[in-house]
Amino acid sequence: MIPSHEPSPLDEASLRYAGWRVVLACFLMALFLFGFGLYGHGVYLAELQRLNGWPAALISGASTLSFLLANTFATFTNELVARLGPRRLVLLGIAALASSMTLLAWATTPWHVYVAFILMSLGWVGMGTVVIAMVVSLWFVRRRGLAISLAFTGASSGGVVVTPLLVLLVERFGFAAAMLTAMAVMVAVLVPVAVAWIGPPSAAGSPEAQANDSSQSRIASAPGEVSRAKLMRSMALWTISIPFALALLAQIGFIVHQIVLLEPKIGRASAGFAVSVMTFMAIVGRLGLGMVVDRFDPRLVTAASLVSQAAALLTILQSDSVPIVLAACAVFGFSVGNLIALPPLIIHREFSAASFVIVMGLSNAISGIVGALGPVFVGMVRGWTGDYDAALALCIALELVAAVIVVQRGLLSWRPAAVEG
Repeated sequence: MIPSHEPSPLDEASLRYAGWRVVLACFLMALFLFGFGLYGHGVYLAELQRLNGWPAALISGASTLSFLLANTFATFTNELVARLGPRRLVLLGIAALASSMTLLAWATTPWHVYVAFILMSLGWVGMGTVVIAMVVSLWFVRRRGLAISLAFTGASSGGVVVTPLLVLLVERFGFAAAMLTAMAVMVAVLVPVAVAWIGPPSAAGSPEAQANDSSQSRIASAPGEVSRAKLMRSMALWTISIPFALALLAQIGFIVHQIVLLEPKIGRASAGFAVSVMTFMAIVGRLGLGMVVDRFDPRLVTAASLVSQAAALLTILQSDSVPIVLAACAVFGFSVGNLIALPPLIIHREFSAASFVIVMGLSNAISGIVGALGPVFVGMVRGWTGDYDAALALCIALELVAAVIVVQRGLLSWRPAAVEG
């Protein structure tokens, strides 16, 4: 249980407010976690194949296992936070990811790889999306949307900054030395930051956060206090989880197949550039949304994002023009990162503070597991039909269905409410 403390005269609008240091800490957590725990998987696949001659299916199987376990374990984040507190949980997540990277550097047999990726899944539990959303939410009320968006900007930045630097280190020093060096840098940055800044609001907490509700400072409920069974019967949970699951299925499927899909249309060089455009716009979109999202119903913002992605995919399906396809990828990318930042904002409005971590864990598990099937889904449809047209059409349909589902609760009874668990 996380206690509340006396408020500070500083509010969330002040740059000196301690909550912004927490946002920076969570940004750095997301930067390293997504850089090494998601975008880095392609580097591990290539290097482990080259060094050991292992088949791609064996290594990618370990990668898939990591994501499935991470999303499954995330459902127990509430119990971990209640028992350990956010700071200890984050430190254990850092230790798990560091151990994973060390084992990958020294991997000589396939079982080393699988153990490493299992440890990586524990890293996701300790400092992944559920924990980041929970930690930031402890400190913010009026600027919560902006704070969460800024923290999750680290996720996109991991692909732009961390992974290219890892590739550079591998080329210069070799895979093992690169992994150990990267791990040491991560630990040197994250451990002091976590010790100093991760935790519940103290006297530095804003008056808004302290006055909002006494339960707001108790994001993690005591085990057994909130019923998962009751939450699973909540329509609000399913009108969050299902649309984000469908959207991630389409989004991740498109992203993984993007270069292969676009190459026949616009050429390999332009297809590679399209990926960079999309990634850059994901950062811009997350920052842009953060500036305004606190003023709007996040369900309607989600629906607008999903419709814009569907329109972008439709444009890509119908056009072979390089400028038009690049513009469509930019539009698609603008809302890519927001599918991480929007669920916690909806959950905060519609569930009690004591239910937050449990609902986030359940929703994250459902959407994450379904989303992980996206590459296989798109690949199978492409294999059955011989091209990507049918796969793109199905992705468009999934995005539109998700947009319809996500607004249902909002249209019926939207209000900044707290549905009790």
